[in-house]
Amino acid sequence: MTMLVMTGTGTGVGKTITTAAIAALAADGGQRVAVLKPAQTGVRPDEPGDLADVRRLAGDVTTLELRRYPDPLSPEAAARRSGLPTLDPGEIARAAADLDTGHDLTLIEGAGGLLVRFDATGASLADVAWSLGSLVIIVAEAGLGTLNATALTAEVATKRGLTVAGVIIGAWPAEPDLAALSNLEDLPVAAGAPLLGVLPAGLGETSRDEFLTAARGGLSPWFGGEFDPELFAGCASAGK
Repeated sequence: MTMLVMTGTGTGVGKTITTAAIAALAADGGQRVAVLKPAQTGVRPDEPGDLADVRRLAGDVTTLELRRYPDPLSPEAAARRSGLPTLDPGEIARAAADLDTGHDLTLIEGAGGLLVRFDATGASLADVAWSLGSLVIIVAEAGLGTLNATALTAEVATKRGLTVAGVIIGAWPAEPDLAALSNLEDLPVAAGAPLLGVLPAGLGETSRDEFLTAARGGLSPWFGGEFDPELFAGCASAGK
């Protein structure tokens, strides 16, 4: 059984799509996959959330959402405004452990970054990862400013006793600029961990078959894909 904690360097970096891509490859390889979203914010009860995208793109995977808050804020702030119950790391860890007993791979997708607060005590995804002993995957942006955010995330993870398995660029632009191209080499240094994938921007709008093909090409063999960081960097630079 394997559990991975998926965190981002911020919001809108492609964390859900990356989670779906890892889930899709694992499921296609015959693994039993579960995706846990502890807190979904900014979505009303009658609206589809991130897990709807995961199911649409990854296919036959188990999904579980523990809390949903209507305001697009951190889980702690959204819970406070709505008057709904907050989450604590223990509840999340128990849910993840329960899923893990019946699955080969369990992915835990956070809301925003590693230290985004779940409750008034400051409990965060970092506490969940520590309690589970899970590896952490950092999903980062491609361009300018991503190195600092990635380095901060990795440093906090390390100081809290967590292991960062790798970094994935969640939305690679069709026309990468100099900063994005340079970051292919610099992001692993900032993360202190290998570049385990680069996924194209707009991937969430593709069909399931197209999504699976792109996931295989954009993710490392560590996930069952074919991504080679040196080959990708060479092709990206040549294309530029």
